[in-house]
Amino acid sequence: MLDINPILLVSTIVVFLALIAVLNSLLYKPLFMYMEKRDADIKKDLEEVGSNDSEIAAFLATAEKIVNDGKLQAHAVRDKAVADAKALANSKIDAKRAELALEYAQFEETMAQERSSLLNTLKGEMPNFQAAVTAKLQQI
Repeated sequence: MLDINPILLVSTIVVFLALIAVLNSLLYKPLFMYMEKRDADIKKDLEEVGSNDSEIAAFLATAEKIVNDGKLQAHAVRDKAVADAKALANSKIDAKRAELALEYAQFEETMAQERSSLLNTLKGEMPNFQAAVTAKLQQI
């Protein structure tokens, strides 16, 4: 029936142990070394990502500082342009006011001359008016 052959049993155990030893040296050790190396690389990459976060934060802070400085400079340039435009507008307004004041003074002088001329003419025509009025009154 069932016989156990000790030589066959020993040879099977020896072949099994030899196979385990060969697989261990040729397959399992390199596989475990590769897995350990991969774990170390992953851990190293994670540490680099952590250091990259700080670098990115530094770059973002630098970029934000540059943007804020640019905004301040743009605000200063805009304020200067507005001030220059206001100064130019005020100088034009003042020049126009001076011109209009001169024209108004000339106009007043002309009106004063015409008024005095008109008064002189009316004074010269006064006897004629008086004669015409007296003639009208006599006709009534």
